[in-house]
Amino acid sequence: MLKTILQACENFCLHQIRLPYHICDVQTKKRTLIAYIDINRVDGINYRVYVAAEPSFVQRVSKLFLEEDESDEETLIDMILETSNLIVGSAKVIAQESGQSAYDINTPHFLKVDIFDLEYDEAGSLKINDDKIIIAIKELNG
Repeated sequence: MLKTILQACENFCLHQIRLPYHICDVQTKKRTLIAYIDINRVDGINYRVYVAAEPSFVQRVSKLFLEEDESDEETLIDMILETSNLIVGSAKVIAQESGQSAYDINTPHFLKVDIFDLEYDEAGSLKINDDKIIIAIKELNG
């Protein structure tokens, strides 16, 4: 599942932000905006997908979508929620088209602005210049 969501994140970077990215280490000591979306697979296994992005990454999205050079925290929170929805929604389509287990996605929720220190089962991260986004998955049934 992580591979599919990271592929969707790569597509987001290439087709929405339109800048090159590279895969990087998940760890960051920087403050991030953290959102999550719960996924319910048809086989009954449920997951929480965390999307954590540095404010500079989210500001990049805000500049693109809203044409704001300096967004306030409320706007950045809206943008991390929208980014989460776009990435996980795209991953759902990729999974369906490739014959993987189908799943439903729930509404994204904002968790906090803090260092990403949550427990997860697997994770990956992308970086555009110095701006990082982290995708992490935690199984909820276990």
